[in-house]
Amino acid sequence: MTYSSTDGLRVELDSSGVLRLTLDRPEKRNALDDGMVSALIDTVDEAGRDEAVRVILLTGAGDHFCGGFDIVSRNQPGGQKPRAGSIQRRLPSQAHRLIPLVLTVQTPVVCAARGWAAGIGLHLLVAADVAVLADDARLWEPFSERGFTPDSGGTWLLPRRVGEVRAREMLLLGRPVDGTEASQWGLVHRSVPDDQLEAAAESIVLELARGATVALGLTKWLMHAGQSLTLEEHLRNEAFALELSSRSEDFREGLTAFKEKRSPDFKGR
Repeated sequence: MTYSSTDGLRVELDSSGVLRLTLDRPEKRNALDDGMVSALIDTVDEAGRDEAVRVILLTGAGDHFCGGFDIVSRNQPGGQKPRAGSIQRRLPSQAHRLIPLVLTVQTPVVCAARGWAAGIGLHLLVAADVAVLADDARLWEPFSERGFTPDSGGTWLLPRRVGEVRAREMLLLGRPVDGTEASQWGLVHRSVPDDQLEAAAESIVLELARGATVALGLTKWLMHAGQSLTLEEHLRNEAFALELSSRSEDFREGLTAFKEKRSPDFKGR
């Protein structure tokens, strides 16, 4: 498969199987517009079917990860007012498709962020499998201060990650959280000094890129699907996933490496 960059989103697949997605509107704090959301959806969806992709890395250009959605541009004075129901019609194919896709794609997703991560930018971080932040990054839910309700899964994701009390602090009181505190809360994987962000993220990305890709994808699926299942239903899924992963080339390599007392050389197949 081939990947191409678009306005606001740089896309590059490297030889190690890392698909690098960079939000690229630094003059707008990388706020998303409709075109960027559509490009992210198409790219992540395609990556989930591409055997050359073993991990996805999402970052932001410049000093910030993502300032949310660019509602200012959409609501410019003098613009034509959309007919009633436009938000309800648009969201299922835009933001409300992107976040579930990040959660469910059977390819590990890593986010590395500095500066502001607000609204849907924050939700992308939380939906990722691993998120690494600069210590002084600022995570913020702007909705209560702006007078409208959250979207893109914020009220679903946050209580599950940090509990209802802390979720209320962010969603109802609009309290910003820095990277260090987000890491302490378990909202993200870890935080590091700003000058160590790229190296920390790269270490995780390369570890995942060298991993047993089939098993990692199925493990991700099990954890997400299991949130709404009974134990009996979940155990059936575990048996199904074990059946699939045990037929992979990487499983055979893992057994051989164990017998030979060496590190496995997984090929992602």
